[in-house]
Amino acid sequence: MPVRNIPAYTEQTLIPLNNELTDYQRPVSSKNMRVQTMLTANMLDDDEANNFRRHFRKKNVRVQTDLSALTLADEEINGFRDVSSKDRKNAPVQTVAITENIVSNRDDIQIDRGDVSFTEDDTIKDRKDSANVTEQQILTTTAINYEIEGGISPILGYADEPILPLADACTPLTDLLHNCLFYVQLALSETPEQPPDQLTVDESAAIRLYTIEWDAPYRSLYSMLNFHLKNNDKEKLVPYFKYIKLLVTGLVKLPCIPPLTVWRGVTKNLSAEFPPGTKVTWWAFSSCTTEMTVLENNMYLGNQGDRTLFSVEVMNGRTIKAHSHFVTEDEILLFSGTHMVVQSQLNPAPELYIIHLKQIIPEEITLEPPFEGAHIYPKTQRHWYHKKRFAIPICSVTILFIGAIIVGVLLATRTKINPIAVVCDVPFGVGTTYVTGLGPVSAVLGYFSNSKELDVIVVNQNDNDVIVLFANGNGSFTNKGTYKVGNIPFCVISADFNNDNKRDLATANFGDDTISVLFSNADGTFQAPMNYTVGTLPNSLISADFNNDTKLDLVVSNFFDNTISVLLGNEYGIFDTPVTYAAGDNPTSVISADFNNDNKLDLAVPNYNNNTVSVLFGNGNGSFQSPMSYTVGKIPYSLVSSDFNNDNISDLAVANSGEGTISVLIGNVNGSFQSSIYYPVEYFPFSVIAADFNNDNNPDLVVANRESNSVSVLLGNRNGTFQTAIRYMVGALPSSVTSGNFDNDTNLDLAVTNYDSNTVSVLLGMGNGSFQSPINYGVGTNPFSIISTDFNYDKILDIAVTNYGQSTVRVLLGDGQGAFIAQGIYTVGNSPSFALAADFNNDNKSDVAVTNSGESTVSVLLSNGNGTFQVPIICEAGQNPSSLISFDFNNDTKLDLAVTNSGDNTVSVLLANGNGSFRVAFTIGVGFTPSSIISSDFNNDKILDLIVTNEGQASISVLLGIGNGNFETLTTYIVGIYPKSLISVDFNYDKILDLAVANRGDHTVSVLLGIGNGYFHTPIRYRVGNLPFSVISSDFNNDTKLDLAVANSGDNTVSVLLGNGNGTFLTRMDYAVGTTPLSVIFGDVDNDKKPDLIVTNSGSGDVSVLRNRCK
Repeated sequence: MPVRNIPAYTEQTLIPLNNELTDYQRPVSSKNMRVQTMLTANMLDDDEANNFRRHFRKKNVRVQTDLSALTLADEEINGFRDVSSKDRKNAPVQTVAITENIVSNRDDIQIDRGDVSFTEDDTIKDRKDSANVTEQQILTTTAINYEIEGGISPILGYADEPILPLADACTPLTDLLHNCLFYVQLALSETPEQPPDQLTVDESAAIRLYTIEWDAPYRSLYSMLNFHLKNNDKEKLVPYFKYIKLLVTGLVKLPCIPPLTVWRGVTKNLSAEFPPGTKVTWWAFSSCTTEMTVLENNMYLGNQGDRTLFSVEVMNGRTIKAHSHFVTEDEILLFSGTHMVVQSQLNPAPELYIIHLKQIIPEEITLEPPFEGAHIYPKTQRHWYHKKRFAIPICSVTILFIGAIIVGVLLATRTKINPIAVVCDVPFGVGTTYVTGLGPVSAVLGYFSNSKELDVIVVNQNDNDVIVLFANGNGSFTNKGTYKVGNIPFCVISADFNNDNKRDLATANFGDDTISVLFSNADGTFQAPMNYTVGTLPNSLISADFNNDTKLDLVVSNFFDNTISVLLGNEYGIFDTPVTYAAGDNPTSVISADFNNDNKLDLAVPNYNNNTVSVLFGNGNGSFQSPMSYTVGKIPYSLVSSDFNNDNISDLAVANSGEGTISVLIGNVNGSFQSSIYYPVEYFPFSVIAADFNNDNNPDLVVANRESNSVSVLLGNRNGTFQTAIRYMVGALPSSVTSGNFDNDTNLDLAVTNYDSNTVSVLLGMGNGSFQSPINYGVGTNPFSIISTDFNYDKILDIAVTNYGQSTVRVLLGDGQGAFIAQGIYTVGNSPSFALAADFNNDNKSDVAVTNSGESTVSVLLSNGNGTFQVPIICEAGQNPSSLISFDFNNDTKLDLAVTNSGDNTVSVLLANGNGSFRVAFTIGVGFTPSSIISSDFNNDKILDLIVTNEGQASISVLLGIGNGNFETLTTYIVGIYPKSLISVDFNYDKILDLAVANRGDHTVSVLLGIGNGYFHTPIRYRVGNLPFSVISSDFNNDTKLDLAVANSGDNTVSVLLGNGNGTFLTRMDYAVGTTPLSVIFGDVDNDKKPDLIVTNSGSGDVSVLRNRCK
C-alpha cells in the first residue's frame, strides 16, 4: 500500500472502556504515521483508508497548521458564495473549482508512547494538539469552490426551535451520523458542571461536540453540517436545526475576539474573479488560528507559477478553547454566513497575486440570531482610526506585499517573549487625518517651504507619485501638490543631494527597478525626476556620505536580488552606476551607522526570508565588507539604530512582522551584537523608529503595526530595555511612521501613512505620566488624615488636614496653580485621627466629620460656605474610633456615618437627622482592632454593605446591609499582616467591585477581585514601601486603567503601582515625601485635569503635594 499523509487525532480525557461502548467497535491501530493539520477539508482516496484507531489515546501532539483554503471539489468546507456588486437578482450562477498540485513528504512521523494510524475517506478537518511529535507539512490534492450568484440565501428557521438538552437536540441526527449518541455522551462527559463563560452544560457540550472528530470511515458532525450549509440544502439542514440552535446559542454568549487577520492561498491566478468591491460570503462554520506555520518554497505556494494569496480580516470570531475537545488548541470559530468585501489587489511580483478581504456586516441577514437580543457581531464597532499615528523614515514595502511575505513564513511556535513592565505614561493625544493619494506607503519630514515648520512628503504607491503637505505652524497641514516618479514607489527620503541648501527627494520604485531623484526649487516645489536603474524590486533607500568626500551617496535594498546597491554621489547631485553587495534572503530595508566605532559608516539590513539581520562594515571609501548575520524574530521587515543603553555604542531594534515582536540587539564595541531581546507589540509590525518621545533623554521606539491598524510606543529604560508597548489606533494598514515637532511645543509628534484608508495620521506629542518632586506646606503637629474638596466654592480644590498631636484641623485653600494657602485651624476632640467631607445638613455646603480616637467621639463641623466652619457638634462612638465613612444606609436620603472602633472591635452606625446631628449609635461586632472601613453594594442587591479591615487579626470582615441601616456579618478573609486601609473599585473592568488593602505589617498591598455575590477571590499581594498606612486608586497615567497609590509611613515614600486593566499591577514606583506619611488622597490641585497626590506627613508636620506632570 502506498504511504499516505493523513491527519492524526489524540484525546486528552478518559472515555469508556470497550465493554462500556454501545454499538461501536473501532478497528485495530496499525503503523506510525505523519501528522498534518489544516483548518479546511482534505480528500483521501477510499482505497488508501484502511487503518483505523481502536482507542482514543492521551497524547501530546505538536501541530503544523495550514491556513490556506484547502477544500474539495464537491465538499469544500470554506466555499465562497461571491455576490457581485452589480445587479444581484438576475445574475447567472457560476461555479469555479481550483485544484492544487499534490506535494507530499514521505518521511514518517514517530509518535511517543505508541502508534496512532487514522484515515478518512472524504472530507477531514484536522484537530490540533501540542508537543512530542516531529512533523512535516504537506499539501494534498485540494480545491476551493466558490459561487458567483445573484443573492444571499440566509440561514433561517433554526431559531424557532426550543433549547433542548444536547442528547435531545441530536436525536434527529442519529440516523444521519454514525453512532451520534456515543459522541454526544463523550462531549457531555468532558464538560464541567460549571462551564466557563456562563454557558450551560449543554451549550458548552454542543461546542465540544462540534470539535470532535468521528473515527474513520465515518464523517463527523461538523463535516456533514458544513457540507449542507455550503450547498444551501435547506431540506437536509432541517434535522440539524435543534443542534444549530444549541450550538449558536452557546457561541453568541462567548465574547467577540478583537479584529485579526487570517490567510488563505491557492496556486492559481484568481485576481479576475475577485475585483475590488466584490462581496463574498462564507457559508460554513470556519475554524481559524493565529498560531500558524506556512510551508516554505514549493511545499506551499512556491516561488514560481500563478499564486493567489487571500488576506482576510475578521471581526466576530469566537475563541472556543475552553469548550473544545482539544484542550490545548487555540481555535477561533467563524459563524456561518461570514460576509466579506474585496478591499484591494496587488501584483507585487511576477505570478503572485494578493487579494485583501475584510469582513463586514451584511446588508441582509446571513445567519439568524438564535434568540432575541443575541449579538452575532460586536455590539460596538471600532472605526479604522481613533487616534493619531505616525509616519516612518525607514521605508516600508506595500502592505499587501508584506502580507505575502508574512504568509510565506508565518510561525507556528512563537519566539519566547520576556515580560516587561507596562508603560507609565501616555505621550500622544488624538490625531488629525489628512487625505493623500492611493496607497501611501512612506513619508519623510523636512523644511521644504521655509526654515521654521516641518512639512511632510508622502509617497503614494498606487498613484506612482509623491504628495507634499505644507505645515501651517500649528500642527496641521495643507496639500500643495503631487509629483510623478517611477512605478510603484515604496520609499521616499529627503536630503540636499546637490549642495544648494535645499531639501531634495529620492524614491525607491519597486515596480520598475529604479530610484527617482527630484531636486528642490526651495519654494516647496520640485523639478522633474531623474531615474537610476538599480537591482530588482528595490524597496528601501537611505542617504549618507559613505566615501568621506562630503557628498551624499545612496544605498538601496533590492528585495528580489538579495542585494544592496550603492550609488556614490557628486557635488551636483548626480550618482554613479550602482555597485551591488550581497545581503541576506529578501532584504526589506536598510539603515546606516558606525557599528564598530572606526568612524566609517556601516550598513544593516533585515532579511525577511531567513529571519536575520546582515551587518556590512564600511571601508570608508564607499565599499563594504562581506555581511555578518544575526538571528532575530520571524519575518524581520524594518530596523532602526540608536544607543539604547547609553554606552556610546550603536544598538539595533528590528520589527519582526511575522510574530508581532521587536528584537533589540545591544551592540558591542567591535561592531558585533548580543542575542536578541524580544518585546511584544501588535499584529505584523512593519516600520520602526527611535527618538525621545517622553523627554527623558533616552531613546524610545515607535512601531507601525499593519494588521492591527495601530502604532505601538515602547519607552526606553536607559539600560537597553523597554517598557511594555502602549497602542494607538490609526488608519487602515499603517505602513510607515516618522516623527518631528509639528506644533512647536518642544514635544515630538508622529505622522503615519495609512495604506488602505489613503490617509496620513498625525499624533501630537503630550509628554509623560509620572510626578514632579513634592512641594511641602506647614500644617500642624502630627498631621494624620487629609481630604480634598472645594471649600470656598471658587472651583479650585482645597484640602483639610487632621493634626493628631494638636487635636486640630488645618484648612489650606488652593490657588489653582498647584499651591496652597493656610486659611484657618479648628479645635476638635482629643487625638483626631480621621476626617471626611460631606453635606450633613443638606445646605449644599461641604461639612467635615472627624474621629477623635482619644475620647471615643466624632466631631462634626458644619460649613459656613466661605471656607470657615461652625463650632463642632460632638457625637458618641465606640472606644478609640479610628476611621469613618458617610453614606445613606437606611435609604432616607440623609447621609449617615459608620465608624470603626479599634478599642472595642466594633463598628458604630450613626443614622442622620438631616440637620447635621445624629441619633445614638448602635454597634456591630467585627474582628480585632478594626482600622478602616468602606461601603458599597458588593452583592448586587442595591443595598449598601460594609467591609472593615481588622488590623489585629490580619483579616477583613464583610457585612451585608439589610436596608434599614443595620448589617449582618457575612465572612472574613485573611489578607496581609496588620491591614490598615482599604478601598473598593473595579480593577478588572468586569462591573464587579474589587478590593485593595494596605498591610502595614508585611509591607504589601492585597488585591481581592470580586465575584459579585459578596464574596471575593483569594488575595494577590504586591510589595510596596515600608509600613504602608493608606491606599487610594485613580488613573494616574491616563491609560484608562486604575492604578494604586500607597502612603508608606516607614520609609517616607508614596508607592505608585500602575494597573494593567485586568486586576493585576506592575512593580511599584516610589516617590519621596515628608517624614512618616500616614494619609494620601488625590485631586486636581492645579486645574490641569490630571490627578495629583496630597500626602500628610505626621513626623515632619507637613503636607506633600505631588503634581501630575503628564502632558
